Amino acid sequence: MQAVILAAGKGSRLQSIATDRSKAMLPILGKPIVERLIEQLIANGIHDLILVISPQDRHIARYFNHESRLTADIRFAYQPQRKGMADALRWAAPLIEGDFVLSACDNLTSPEHIGLMLQSWQEEPRANAILTLMHMPAEALSSTGVVVMQGQQVIRIVEKPSPGQAPSDIASLPLYLFSPAILEYLEEVQPSARGEYELQDAIQMLIDRQGNVNGLLTDQRLTLTNPADLLSINRHYLLSGNETAQIQPHTVGVNTHLITPLYIEQGVQIGSNCIIGPNAYIERDCCIGDGVLVRDSVILRETDIPSGDHVIDQVLS
Repeated sequence: MQAVILAAGKGSRLQSIATDRSKAMLPILGKPIVERLIEQLIANGIHDLILVISPQDRHIARYFNHESRLTADIRFAYQPQRKGMADALRWAAPLIEGDFVLSACDNLTSPEHIGLMLQSWQEEPRANAILTLMHMPAEALSSTGVVVMQGQQVIRIVEKPSPGQAPSDIASLPLYLFSPAILEYLEEVQPSARGEYELQDAIQMLIDRQGNVNGLLTDQRLTLTNPADLLSINRHYLLSGNETAQIQPHTVGVNTHLITPLYIEQGVQIGSNCIIGPNAYIERDCCIGDGVLVRDSVILRETDIPSGDHVIDQVLS
């Protein structure tokens, strides 16, 4: 089984925190979010991975070629322009050899859910696709794909319905399991009103012409669309109890208190009379002045915090 991860997105809603690295490379306790996704796939025995990236994103290729310690075969496909998920998958298609998992790089469910997808894939009659589904509040439906179900089968999918026009409250998340049949329809997808090639159009063609597109519900999901999400995901990992604690500041001043859960990378300098934590992640080479309070926050690499500042519920870069 292969996995294709779509990681060419720029992350326009992430504002200043994604100016010097792509969304896929934003950190979750010391690892890029795309690596957190890959860890979930590896936990389910998937070691053959295709990352669709932007040709301008040299950081992600360098990281996985030289820095990551993952035991996986990672190849790269390049999407010249960001024109939607169907277009991104089209660039990966020459490397796809059979059934495959497809995921956006910024969407985390759980290793257990991926395991259930793989288990369901073996059941008869064999599906052509399995979509990850989740019940959503009405106000969130206009920003996602919404499905109509018949039993466990998906019979219709509507991309970003207008407010009040959603055919159900069940959203399709960007985590799928496909047979190669989906690839047959990518060339037929036409640009949407916003100029993107929507994967949902290809899925609807698959439903109409071959059927056997199933849905599998999940009740947990972490997604990264804005700075508040980066804060929330890091807090989730801090509180999960599954992470190895890392508190390795370069220097810590007198009368400074470090309160766990906490994750501090190497090269961080912390002044005197500070309170750092709980629920704080400080990336490498930050400089924190005297008398600083940092709580429930993410401080990205090489950030300087002046003496006396209070940083609460923030992402700083």
